[in-house]
Amino acid sequence: MNDIWNFQSEDFPFELFSASHIIAVILMVCLIFLLFFYRKRLSDVGRGVVKWGLVTVLMIGEIYFQLWYVINGAWSLTVNLPLQLCSISLYLCIFMLLFKNQFIFECAFFSSMTGSFVAMITPELFFGYPHIRFFQFFSIHAAIVLSCLYMVWVEGFTVRFSTVIKSFLALNVIAAMVYVVDRILDANYMFLVRKPVNPGLIDYLGEYPWYLLSLEGITFFLFIILYIVFKLERKWN
Repeated sequence: MNDIWNFQSEDFPFELFSASHIIAVILMVCLIFLLFFYRKRLSDVGRGVVKWGLVTVLMIGEIYFQLWYVINGAWSLTVNLPLQLCSISLYLCIFMLLFKNQFIFECAFFSSMTGSFVAMITPELFFGYPHIRFFQFFSIHAAIVLSCLYMVWVEGFTVRFSTVIKSFLALNVIAAMVYVVDRILDANYMFLVRKPVNPGLIDYLGEYPWYLLSLEGITFFLFIILYIVFKLERKWN
């Protein structure tokens, strides 16, 4: 039996839109509906369980990711710094949940929601089911999305148009700093230097650096769509 903890992706190849991939996405959607359905029915204990459950999933997922590379002798400054968008979102969501800070929420909400959701649809992932990395990847990305929704639906944080602007500006400031790191380390955090290996949305956005400009427009468009969805949801309720 192959070791699901090993570092050989060819033993557990990831297949885009395979049954396991689709099931993982469906499970996340089901959890979103459950959170929405029970959002007004959670007791103080229930809120604490959800909050600390999300914090635990995020922290364990990140700790495992780093240790997995260390144990396999593959830890590298060009791969393991928490500078991918979803890694940044993971840390922001942990602080957001722990401190319930409005500024962190506004910086994190839209970029975390869109980045993690897109990552689950077209993952930059080389390990498929049943490798532990498969479960870690989808668990933390689902937890990021659920953390953002928890802050709005359960904790009552408000999504304003100013939140769209602040989140977009924060994302660009972070991207500028990450780009400097990419150039210094010859890395590719946030895919600011070259496209990801796995097929995805970026493949249809032109060559470098033009796909970065396309991503800017698409990102802002997705932020606006999310804003409209949440405003309509509040109006209906």
